[in-house]
Amino acid sequence: MNLTTQKRLAASILKVGGVNKVWIDPEQIEEVSRAITREGVKQLIDQKAIKAKPQKGISSYRSKKLAEQKKKGRRKGRGGSIKGAKYARTPKKQAWMTTIRALRKDLKTMRDAEEIDVTTYRKLYRMAKGGAFRSKSYMKTYARDHDLIK
Repeated sequence: MNLTTQKRLAASILKVGGVNKVWIDPEQIEEVSRAITREGVKQLIDQKAIKAKPQKGISSYRSKKLAEQKKKGRRKGRGGSIKGAKYARTPKKQAWMTTIRALRKDLKTMRDAEEIDVTTYRKLYRMAKGGAFRSKSYMKTYARDHDLIK
């Protein structure tokens, strides 16, 4: 038995998405098939022979589970938040500038405090420029080991 017309009319009357959202009582199919007008379908809806299927919701199970894990302190890694390659996030030039500025500032303070003389300052300055030291602590260790600090 073809009930597409009745389903289409019912979907329109019930204001549901489509014919798949309409339920017809299997015991009253004969009666439903005789209804060919909107009025006839409305009467069947009033008699509960035709109903709208319940709306499907979105389950919050996964979001609740995730929230629970986060509450416990899990999922705190930075892996998912990293965007861009290593040198896209801090370019090599920028890293170099940060390092060299720190080294030069440290050298100046050492020279002004007369921890090192001008010749030593110049020597360490040139070495820093050449990339001999990766940090201030390395530079100071080098100066200490080579008896360059007074």
